[in-house]
Amino acid sequence: MDDDDLARPRSRRARREPTPVQRALGLLVRREHSRKELTRKLSARGVDPDAARAAVDKLADEGWQNDVRFAESLVRQRALSGYGPVHIRAELGTHGLDSDLIATAVAGWDGDWAENARELVCRRYGEAGPDGLEQRRKAAAMLARRGFPADCIRSATRYDPEDWEGGGC
Repeated sequence: MDDDDLARPRSRRARREPTPVQRALGLLVRREHSRKELTRKLSARGVDPDAARAAVDKLADEGWQNDVRFAESLVRQRALSGYGPVHIRAELGTHGLDSDLIATAVAGWDGDWAENARELVCRRYGEAGPDGLEQRRKAAAMLARRGFPADCIRSATRYDPEDWEGGGC
């Protein structure tokens, strides 16, 4: 045994390069991905584009990858983070999902968009809501940036806390 043998760490077995399916599964274990996003990430990690598509197809056939499940998950996640349906539809579109799937996922969310908008306004301006025209404009602009439609913005910025079922925020 010479000095070179002592300097090199011994490994019991050589590590094999993960297959495209293993790489894709590793990504899916962390969170849901759309087909387009998963294929793009695999290609960025050096996987041949055809092999990446084949791996994603295989995982979709086996139920590991599902665009419907991804869309529902993203809608729920973004809605609970304070984003509105306009923003969420746009984001789902960037993931390569078709418009029917996007519409179904957004419509399938069981929350109330107007209530979400009101809660955002309450967090920002307190239980009394925006005070005066300037604050209402700022609240409306904030809601528009977060992707809420005009009717939700109107109801959230021109509300009377007494009209709410819960009596306020």
